[in-house]
Amino acid sequence: MIISASYRTDIPAFYAEWFFARLQAGRVLVRNPYSGQAITVDLRPASVTGFVFWTRNFGPVLRRLPDLLGFGRPFTVQFTVTGYPRALEAAVIDPLQAVAQIRRLSAEVHPLCPVWRYDPIVFSSATPPDFHLANFERLAAQLEGATDEVVVSFAQIYRKTRRNLDAAARLHGLEWYDPPDEAKLRLVSQLAAIARSRGIGLTVCTQPQYLAPGAVEARCIDSRRLSRIAGAPLQVPLKGNRPGCACHESRDIGEYDTCPHGCAYCYAVRHRRLALARYRAHRPEDESLLPLAPAGPASPLPLFPAAR
Repeated sequence: MIISASYRTDIPAFYAEWFFARLQAGRVLVRNPYSGQAITVDLRPASVTGFVFWTRNFGPVLRRLPDLLGFGRPFTVQFTVTGYPRALEAAVIDPLQAVAQIRRLSAEVHPLCPVWRYDPIVFSSATPPDFHLANFERLAAQLEGATDEVVVSFAQIYRKTRRNLDAAARLHGLEWYDPPDEAKLRLVSQLAAIARSRGIGLTVCTQPQYLAPGAVEARCIDSRRLSRIAGAPLQVPLKGNRPGCACHESRDIGEYDTCPHGCAYCYAVRHRRLALARYRAHRPEDESLLPLAPAGPASPLPLFPAAR
């Protein structure tokens, strides 16, 4: 099984010690986000095909890179670097730090290990199309030779996303908007040309309607990439996580509403104060990322767990 860690939260940035404790224990408890039921995921090497990490800061894991390499399974890092204004990204690391981490992964792990994510693309008075073209071109130049793929997608405006973007707009005096598909397709085509000029292929995540010329479908959980890193074929079936997803089958070990980065457009966090409360309640020694409710695995978590 490929272990995804995690598209629900940033495990490398905030929960690295917990992750390594779970590897040592050989198991982790993961709560189904819909039913609340907890299941056990086997993390013994014999049961793990590889890892896909999702992060904006791999630094805490890089500090224990020998331990991860010693586990003996290939891994890739879906590394988000967008360089947006603080009004949209309250607490992410500086893009230059992220670029340096990507370069280190490429040099010390494998050239195919890091995959750059420029997503989601958010349109606002602070980030209009011209901003994205200039910003993307600068980042692509910095990442040339360190990655062969950039994944893009456009912000999906769920109810919680709209609420959080509206709050950021009021606080910082900006306006956000969702342009028509024609504008998105035009931008994808332009970004693909920029990426190609830097030796980077552009892929589109779970939004096939935006496959403009020069772009192809993304496969973020990709057993083909893991196979090339491992130097051996890995047999993993295709099984997307949602409509439009072309990923191979995986098991995610994260929890929603636990990432305290505070990005206004995030689909995985309802309220930053909830994510902060859960982060403070977290204990690296626990079997699950969040403590199981006393009444049983299916019981819902309190909105604000008591800090320990």
